[in-house]
Amino acid sequence: MRHQFALASLVAAMVCVAMPSHAQAGADTYKAKCMMCHAADGSGNTPAGKSMGAIPFKSEALIKASDADLIASTTNGKGKMPAYKSQLTAPQIADVIAYVRTLQK
Repeated sequence: MRHQFALASLVAAMVCVAMPSHAQAGADTYKAKCMMCHAADGSGNTPAGKSMGAIPFKSEALIKASDADLIASTTNGKGKMPAYKSQLTAPQIADVIAYVRTLQK
């Protein structure tokens, strides 16, 4: 029983260590490319975000959206949000979405 608990704890620790590295890389990209519209907290409460109608990341619709949907919106653009496929790589976009998920908590 102790062995199973130790193994489960080790796996959980490994997952926790792996996730922040993607989110941290995403945080750097978010600050450089996204924060001017979406705000530091993801609220969209910036002049640019207000004028473009940025949806807060804590909205039910964005919380329920799949990572694939958010990646597609970031890659190809959606509504007034421009496409970032020529400015960011696919891994950078995935990392930004990992970071956005941390803002939703």
